[in-house]
Amino acid sequence: MKNIILTIQIMEKLPLSILILFLALTITIAGCSVFGQKKGIKPFHSDVVHPEWSKNSVLYEVNVRQYTEQGTFNAFAEHLPRLKALGVDVLWFMPTFPIGVLNRKGELGSYYSVKDFLNVNPEFGTLDDFKSVLKKAHELGMKVIIDWVPNHTSWDNNLTIEHPEWYVKDSKGKFSPPIGTDWTDVIQLDWSKKGLQDYMIEALKFWVNTGVDGFRIDHPHNTPKEFWERARTELTAIKPVLLIGEIEEPTDFLEKGMDMNYAWEMYHLLVNIAQGKDSVRSLAKYYEKERSTYPNNVYRLQFLTNHDENSWGGTIDSLMGDGQRAFATLIFTAKGVPLIYSGQEDCLNKRLKFFVKDPIKWDTCILTGFYKDLISLKKQNRALWNGEAGSPMVKIKTNKDKAIFAFYREKDDNRIIVLLNLSKRSIALKSLPGNLNDEYTDYFTRLRTVLPLTDSLRFEPWGYKVLVR
Repeated sequence: MKNIILTIQIMEKLPLSILILFLALTITIAGCSVFGQKKGIKPFHSDVVHPEWSKNSVLYEVNVRQYTEQGTFNAFAEHLPRLKALGVDVLWFMPTFPIGVLNRKGELGSYYSVKDFLNVNPEFGTLDDFKSVLKKAHELGMKVIIDWVPNHTSWDNNLTIEHPEWYVKDSKGKFSPPIGTDWTDVIQLDWSKKGLQDYMIEALKFWVNTGVDGFRIDHPHNTPKEFWERARTELTAIKPVLLIGEIEEPTDFLEKGMDMNYAWEMYHLLVNIAQGKDSVRSLAKYYEKERSTYPNNVYRLQFLTNHDENSWGGTIDSLMGDGQRAFATLIFTAKGVPLIYSGQEDCLNKRLKFFVKDPIKWDTCILTGFYKDLISLKKQNRALWNGEAGSPMVKIKTNKDKAIFAFYREKDDNRIIVLLNLSKRSIALKSLPGNLNDEYTDYFTRLRTVLPLTDSLRFEPWGYKVLVR
């Protein structure tokens, strides 16, 4: 304590320029800084209280049509024990509703062309079949959320007859597909209509009362944020639910309505880094912006692929190449909630067709154990948990910052150091900041690692290390 007082007294006598230099050197020597401590940028405030079960959740997106040869709920149910063993605990089912026939795209149509919000697609089975899958998932300790499509319906949805006033009309007074899209199989709903909002609330309640644990909300851009605030209040009165918005901006959906939004910018940045179009320094800037924008209690959905990117953009292999393991390690250890898409854990290397049958071929795969390890890493280490249940990311300065992205997270006695070589060349890391000195276990090799280093840490191209204490 005396040393601290003496230091303060000396600092008070220093000229301002010398004091600034002293502080700068102190920060540099420490070698670590919390991402995004910028003045003048205030994060928005979120009042959302997440379900307790979501604090360390890992999401898994289920494409029922392509998951099995049969493409049914019952056939998918056979995979539940395997997914439980993998470690995922929240299943997100792509839309399970009946699909419109009028102006349908392709042989089977788009899952997002909803003919009836209160039933299931007969292609997948019956409502009782869905309830059976739901029951089995719950018995295994898993939660189930379903895809909700509020922006539009199919041309032959019963609402077009019962409530044509709930739709946007063109200059001729006719139904209209969403402007600026090629979604010719659907027509735009008019969310200024209170009757529509009341109907949607009751439909959401129907599924929560059926047993689902939340919703992934497709393209909510044209819906009022106040609706989702109302939905959260009324659904939570039944039971805690998880609401995920397929949107990144605006962020006001997260203030009182939704638990989570999409980290689309992060995804595209990783693709660009993999293809040599961007750098690790851009990733550091990205996390600075994240820290400045999002309060610690907000969830962000992190992914290397999903149904959109796989079908319309490309496979992980084609877009990220040898970077997949390093990038996966990043999204499972950084702030955010990780997502795995159907087949990703089984080396899926084809773009699944969207409007016709194109089943996944399940086989043994070297990535299965890798993803299982990542899920276990996240769940067993409190520092990596979601929102305020986890801890902030603290940047680590290294001698190879142009190639190595390094950070640590610490909660109570749990510390995780993440070191990623996001480049195509071998790297030798000579040292790490002294405040990290301790004894660790290399999570993937299970070998003991002691800091400070007595020899350089060597990384192959796209190599990665996670040190656990």
